[in-house]
Amino acid sequence: MAKFLLPLHLLSTLLLSLFPISNSQALETQALLHFKSQLIDPMNYLESWKESDSPCQFFGVTCNFNSGKVTGISLAYKNLSGEISPSISVLSSLDTLLLQANSISGTVPSELKKCVSLQVLNLSMNSLTGQLPDLSTLRNLRVLDLSTNGFSGKFPAWIGDLSGLVVLSLGQNNFKEGEILPTIGNLKNLTLLYLAKCNLIGQIPASVFELTSLETLDFSQNQISGKLPKEISKLQNLYKIELYQNNLTGEIPPELANLTHLRELDISQNQMTGKIPAELGNLKNFTVIQLFCNNFWGELPKGFGDLQFLIALSIYENIFSGEFPANVGRFSPLNSLDISQNNFSGEFPRFLCQNNNLQFLLALDNNFSGEFPDSYAKCKSLQRFRISQNRFTGRLPDGLWGLPYATIIDIADNAFIGGISLEIGTSTSLNQLYVQNNRLSDEIPVELGKLSQLQKLYASGNSFSGQIPSEIGNLDQLTSLHLEDNVLTGSIPSEVGSCSRLVEIDLAQNALSGNIPGTLSQLASLNSINLSQNLITGPIPDSLQSLKLSSVDFSKNRLTGRVPPGLLMIAGDEAFSGNPGLCIDGKSGNEWDSDLGICKMDRRHKDILGNRVVLISIILSAMVILLAGLVFVSYRSFKLEESHKQKDQEEGIDNDSKWKVESFQPPELDAEEICKLEEENLIGSGGTGRVYRLELKNKGTVAVKQLWKGNGAKVLMAEIDILGKIRHRNILKLYSCLTRGELNFLVYEYMPNGNLYQALHREIKGGQPELDWNKRYKIAVGAAKGIMYLHHDCSPAIIHRDIKSTNILLADEYEAKIADFGIAKIAEESDLSCFAGTHGYIAPELAYSLKITEKSDVYSFGVVLLELLTSHSPIEPQFGEGKDIVYWVSMHLDGQNVAEVLDPRVSSSVEDDMMKVLKVAILCTTKLPTLRPTMREVVNMLIDADPCTSIIREKNCSKNC
Repeated sequence: MAKFLLPLHLLSTLLLSLFPISNSQALETQALLHFKSQLIDPMNYLESWKESDSPCQFFGVTCNFNSGKVTGISLAYKNLSGEISPSISVLSSLDTLLLQANSISGTVPSELKKCVSLQVLNLSMNSLTGQLPDLSTLRNLRVLDLSTNGFSGKFPAWIGDLSGLVVLSLGQNNFKEGEILPTIGNLKNLTLLYLAKCNLIGQIPASVFELTSLETLDFSQNQISGKLPKEISKLQNLYKIELYQNNLTGEIPPELANLTHLRELDISQNQMTGKIPAELGNLKNFTVIQLFCNNFWGELPKGFGDLQFLIALSIYENIFSGEFPANVGRFSPLNSLDISQNNFSGEFPRFLCQNNNLQFLLALDNNFSGEFPDSYAKCKSLQRFRISQNRFTGRLPDGLWGLPYATIIDIADNAFIGGISLEIGTSTSLNQLYVQNNRLSDEIPVELGKLSQLQKLYASGNSFSGQIPSEIGNLDQLTSLHLEDNVLTGSIPSEVGSCSRLVEIDLAQNALSGNIPGTLSQLASLNSINLSQNLITGPIPDSLQSLKLSSVDFSKNRLTGRVPPGLLMIAGDEAFSGNPGLCIDGKSGNEWDSDLGICKMDRRHKDILGNRVVLISIILSAMVILLAGLVFVSYRSFKLEESHKQKDQEEGIDNDSKWKVESFQPPELDAEEICKLEEENLIGSGGTGRVYRLELKNKGTVAVKQLWKGNGAKVLMAEIDILGKIRHRNILKLYSCLTRGELNFLVYEYMPNGNLYQALHREIKGGQPELDWNKRYKIAVGAAKGIMYLHHDCSPAIIHRDIKSTNILLADEYEAKIADFGIAKIAEESDLSCFAGTHGYIAPELAYSLKITEKSDVYSFGVVLLELLTSHSPIEPQFGEGKDIVYWVSMHLDGQNVAEVLDPRVSSSVEDDMMKVLKVAILCTTKLPTLRPTMREVVNMLIDADPCTSIIREKNCSKNC
């Protein structure tokens, strides 16, 4: 196969010269084999592609029965990576090329334009980049799907020349900002037009409304402005309109009702206003209506109640009012309804679950009144049931307490009476129960102890009586327990100490008695505890000082004895006031402005205290001597390591062994060429080695890391174990590793824009930062997706352990790549033998535990977000001694001067968008790991904060989803 080492653009000429025209099948075989050689096939789907066999026998290849020529390649969803070889141009009869849903990277070869027989080209859902080549010669194309890649440059103008297209799908790419091309109107045969998230601006051109065959129109997630033209009614075959997340204004044109085939309408998250035209109620084929996050007002069309195929209706965060159409759901298989945050009033509609298909019922924050209809007692299909913040009265039907598939039941902030039904025990999927601020009474049922998935229980502000059931101790997933402001009696059950994930407990304003159970000290995750305004007696357990508490309130009880000094330091004396029997350590009452008395110290206690002072003095002296010894040993080790590093640079190539080369991705590399590193090309140096930029002959530029001796082999194995097996557009590609004796080299893709830390501190003309907010946001999302892939899509999960701005590299167009996996760990093996990470990025829990989790990476990523927002480093003198950027930002939050932390060079016009990301950063850097979001949740929150699609509103448009 040496002939294929020639430049790829000469391949066609080479093949034609080597093989006679009469033997076209042999020529196509060679072309396919070269096509295979450029791909990485971990599942061995291409094992049958052999030179000795006919290409018609190759897996995924189809041929013309008469001529034997290749007509189709179908390798979708095969976990392939690598690049597309230009040899594909040899296949002159190819009419179908399906490579979607793989991890193929690189650019689309311009030679593809020679495949003039192509009718179907699908390269969607890959990692292809660069500018699209001119494919206007492919006049037979009927389907062109290049969506969900990373293509850049201008939106391809040649698209308007492909007049035979039936399907055009270029959505979710990184094209330069520009208007929709009017020449798209030339594509008269189009039935599907998918241009979502393409950085489109301006108004929809009139020529689009001449595409009368169009069935699906999707311009969602762009910056399209203006009104929705009435000319859209010309598209009589439309059944799906997707225009969500744009900047559309004005009203819905009544002419939209002329689209009698319309089934799906999504114009959510725009700035549209006005009433919904009553004529829309006549469109009987509606299945999905999404109007949420706009400024629509008035009543809904009564005709919505007559729809027979309606599956989903989502209109939350508008200003709708009046009565909700009574018959919605009565004649349709309704599955999802979200009408939250409007002003609907009157009785609640009775028929939403008429056909027992309703899973999502969200109607919070309206003005519905009266009793909740009994018709929902049998609606066992519900998964999310939220009707809080209304004016409901009476009893909730018993059947609604027993929802076997529900994950959330939320009836808070109403005026319901009665108690929690015993049927609650059948809601075994429940993880959130909100019943606070009603008029509920009776005892808390023991059946709550059966809800093994319950995480949050909010029942405050009611009239619950009796004792707290000990069965609550069975809830080992519980994180929040709020029973404050009731009339509960009896003692706090010791079983609460078995709720190992509890973060907050609030039992204030009840009539609880007895002692504080010592078992509470078992709650290692507990952050907040409030037992105030009860009748609790006895001492405060000293063992509670072992908890990492940030909020404590034991005031207004009947507690006695000494206040543990660790708790006093956290909460102050006010948290213990109103307990006449409590006292604190101190010399005299005159030196402490407190209602608490000073504990008496007997003679035996004084002797013990004196002995402790002597003992502490001895220990401190020993520690000083020990530290001096450690400093000396560390200095000796440092000098020895420096000499080793210097020797590495001077030693050259080890002649005792041959090079061992292991390749993971193309291109094939020459070991001797890799080792020709010159100091003038040094681009970085760190704890694991030195990194060089290297120009390879005919193979472009790569980055080469020469590892230090000593720990080089360890780092090498860690990088190979991780990067050699994973593929993601936001993870740095490892091409190969080379070893020879004690020399170790790793070869990566080259990142022309350096790392994030460097880019954040570079400036362009006029002292402006190189990274504007759009670039910073893109980097944040890309890095988050890379970490999400490690945590959620790798099995087992991978914990990076050293997420920081210098380990986020930037490709062309500022695509983020996570790098440096030298200390990464598999989640299943996350008990550490040593401390690792970088100061300023290390999660606080690692100060007292060597058990690392994915949430440690989340914290580090939160610090990176703060860097992006502020342009400050994690540790700076201005933060104060021993303080970091997380502390500095939190101080501004406490002072309500939040916007002051943002980089003023970029925040002037995008402050609202930056504030959304700041909220994500604050969640990520929460002190308790259990309260931090997962990286999947982080990605979703960042996507919701997209500055290119944001709407200027105070509320978060996705909060009810």
